[in-house]
Amino acid sequence: MRDLRRLLKYLTPHWPIFLLATVAMVVVALLESAIGALIVPIFDQAFVPGNGHRTATLFGLQHLIPDGPFGAWRMISILLVVFTFAKGIAEYLSTYLMARIGQSAVLKLRQDLYGHLLSQSATFFERHRTNYLVSRLITSAAAIETAVTNTIRDMLIESFTLLALLGACFYYSWRLTLGSLAIAPIIAVLTARFGKALRNLARESLEGSKLLTDTAQEALANQGIVKAYRAEQREKRRFTNVARTIVRANLRSASIAGAAAPTIEMIGIIFVVIWLFLGQHEILAQRMNAAQFLTFLFFLFRSYDPVRKLSRLQNSMEQAFAAAHHVWEVMDEDMAIPEKPDAKELQPLTSEIELRGVSFGYANESRSVLKEVSVKIKTGTMVALVGESGGGKSTLTKLLPRFHDPTSGSVLWDGVDLKDAKLSSLRHHIALVTQETVLFNDTVRHNIAYGKPEATDIEIQNAATVAFAHDFIQEMPNGYETIVGERGIFLSGGQRQRLAIARAILVNAPVLVLDEATSALDAESERLVQQAIANLVRNRTTIVIAHRLSTVRRADVILVMEGGRIIEMGTHSELLARNGQYRRLYELQFADEEEELAGIS
Repeated sequence: MRDLRRLLKYLTPHWPIFLLATVAMVVVALLESAIGALIVPIFDQAFVPGNGHRTATLFGLQHLIPDGPFGAWRMISILLVVFTFAKGIAEYLSTYLMARIGQSAVLKLRQDLYGHLLSQSATFFERHRTNYLVSRLITSAAAIETAVTNTIRDMLIESFTLLALLGACFYYSWRLTLGSLAIAPIIAVLTARFGKALRNLARESLEGSKLLTDTAQEALANQGIVKAYRAEQREKRRFTNVARTIVRANLRSASIAGAAAPTIEMIGIIFVVIWLFLGQHEILAQRMNAAQFLTFLFFLFRSYDPVRKLSRLQNSMEQAFAAAHHVWEVMDEDMAIPEKPDAKELQPLTSEIELRGVSFGYANESRSVLKEVSVKIKTGTMVALVGESGGGKSTLTKLLPRFHDPTSGSVLWDGVDLKDAKLSSLRHHIALVTQETVLFNDTVRHNIAYGKPEATDIEIQNAATVAFAHDFIQEMPNGYETIVGERGIFLSGGQRQRLAIARAILVNAPVLVLDEATSALDAESERLVQQAIANLVRNRTTIVIAHRLSTVRRADVILVMEGGRIIEMGTHSELLARNGQYRRLYELQFADEEEELAGIS
């Protein structure tokens, strides 16, 4: 019920359209009963023609029938055509209006869900796999869309039709109708039990679909590794096992849904057989004639059709509720970085960034990744972070743009705690180049201008030129309008890195966070990338996770990190002279590179 209430909040803004759709559905139901009511005058004309007798029927339609046989049949035919045509128009209006409501409501739902996802912190995305979130955004929302657009409309129109048909039954014989309602509690109990089972199976099927998406995405995204290790059959079996769990859940759901309607229909027919004998008694008692009894039977039989459809629609509705429950699960989990109502607008860095007693630990880990880190980064300097994997270098850089907040301690920007600053102004002053080059499946222009969409062609080309990317872009089939493919698959590693550098150059932020790529490049690509990085860091405050000797040599300050702490700090030559941890790292990581450079010289 809570899921339904939350879903209705998205329908509330569309109540005028919903009201019009409801009126159209009521008209459909009334016209359905009016068409059935013409059975009475048809019976009169077929079995007692020409005697002027008019048996009472719904809406007083008997008064519209002329006395003459030809005139009577003509009027009955005209009424049938008019009622059917009007019913068709009303059905069209109800279908279109409900589709409009469904599309608008689900658009708002998707916007809210997507906005909620984008506002979450890095911790949220570390807890949830991307496929899980995309499944909620696309698959679950699509199930809700189907429910609002089709299922709710069908349930309402069948409910109104059922009420109209029962009303017609009451008109012809309230005694027989009241007796037939004895079936209602039995049907209600069966529907509730079927619905509960279907709801559980729908949730199981949705969870299986999410797992199936994860399994397929992993194998397809890493298809090179799959082929290299001859794991095609293993991955196929893993996919098949997950798919079979969905098949089992869907078959059980189909079994229950398939059994529900015939069971209810059989119970209804048993009651109808009983009413045949009771109807004979009513006719003998002259409380109704044969025409009215046949019309009553028509409406009674016809009323079981919406009952059967409603029982089937229960399956679709339970699937929608299961999907809505999954959407609310994501929306109820709020791990967004908080921003104070009176947050300050940060100005460009003029003095220093300070980490003061900063500690941090991830939610899924008990240990602290950073421990009492204190350091000052002066404006205009280049600070290189070095150390073994797991030392806390990447985590430290994530605190600067507030992807995470420290567990304790503070990060200060010219003396202003980042928690007191507006997130938008902070990130406006920081450019980011990650170790894994991130490109979107769009044009070169779009990828370079991602941080500054309003950039002119000249600005984009200038940024590309400074990043040594303009020449290879010009050689591409469509220049700056060339699609780079998913994650830049159509580009080489060096080209991808230079596009990412051009993107950072274009935003012209005073602070740069750079995580050098570790992927090996050919000599020419490496030279161009290094020249592009040199242009990028010029006149900026730069915090770089260094993997190259040329970078650490260029740095004003080197921070050596181990176990979440800064254990050494100084220039390249100073740290080498101390014969400490940096020298050991240098000999392991950079000495071979220096010999290669010396050989080239």
